Amino acid sequence: MTVDEHKLMEFVHRFVGDLGATMAAGGIVLGDRLGLYRALAAAPALPQELAERTGTAPRYVEEWLRGQAAGGYVEYDPSSGRYSLTPEQAFALTDPDGPIFAPGAFQLALGALRSAPQIESAFRTGSGMGWHEHHEDVFDGCERFFRPAYSANLVSAWIPALSGAEEKLRRGARVADVGCGHGASTALMAQAYPSSEFVGSDLHGGSIEHARKRALSGVRFEVAGAQDFGGGPYDLVTTFDALHDMGDPLGAARHVLSRLDADGSWLIVEPAAGATVADNLNPVGRAYYNFSTFLCVPSALSQDGGYSLGAQAGEEPIRRLVTDAGFTRFRRIGETPFNIAYEARP
Repeated sequence: MTVDEHKLMEFVHRFVGDLGATMAAGGIVLGDRLGLYRALAAAPALPQELAERTGTAPRYVEEWLRGQAAGGYVEYDPSSGRYSLTPEQAFALTDPDGPIFAPGAFQLALGALRSAPQIESAFRTGSGMGWHEHHEDVFDGCERFFRPAYSANLVSAWIPALSGAEEKLRRGARVADVGCGHGASTALMAQAYPSSEFVGSDLHGGSIEHARKRALSGVRFEVAGAQDFGGGPYDLVTTFDALHDMGDPLGAARHVLSRLDADGSWLIVEPAAGATVADNLNPVGRAYYNFSTFLCVPSALSQDGGYSLGAQAGEEPIRRLVTDAGFTRFRRIGETPFNIAYEARP
């Protein structure tokens, strides 16, 4: 085998970049938890000054800042020795309620990687790993990663694009948010449409316990799977980044149809994906395929049904699933760099 030295060095540069990014993930989570980003956004600082603002040790802060600057997450001024954040860096690193919040994504990634030994075993046996078996950073990080996109698009774009749903919600509708996790999506809808009633459900009891602490008027949370949640008929059923995690997505789709009003809508939000593997060989696809390997596929294979769509299923498999379940109408209603939203109707 002949090795092309130029191509080899290109690969080495790629792996060194990935290695640095992998280690930097911990630093990004620390920057969020210790308030380093927020303090630096207030004003440029020397390491000692930033340590004083945040009550942290200067030597650790100094090394953290150097690594952050090397990765392009903070700016460094050699003439003054001060570090700072650009408006764009501050936008993505300091506001958990904004449309982009990078630390939440890294918290989710680090939480998922804690399960490497169990996932290695699953590779050998073909078994699954339930959502409840993961580290708590997975549950918290998942909400903090996905909530910004929901906050930016759910009420302003996705619901208005549904067939008559927004008018019903303003007047007073019944809504089931299936696979709600910590209930971020449920809460966003309930706050926007106080005349409506919402039921959030999830198979993971710990997430529902967390969701119940939101104490929102007109909202109820229950532990239930997508194949057996109760109530209805609902004017709107929603699933946010959850359908591909289900072991029996066809059974879930049929159950949604059985609980939906004849004039109702099912809002399905899934990770952005192209039609083929080749279409997904890009940075977003890379992130989702790897998250799916550690989280989505094991979760689905741990459930009854033992089937997994995976996080990069794409539109056509979802369309077929919905049609096979008995829905007669299906369309794409919106997309972001990370998500695609669909509407299914009876």
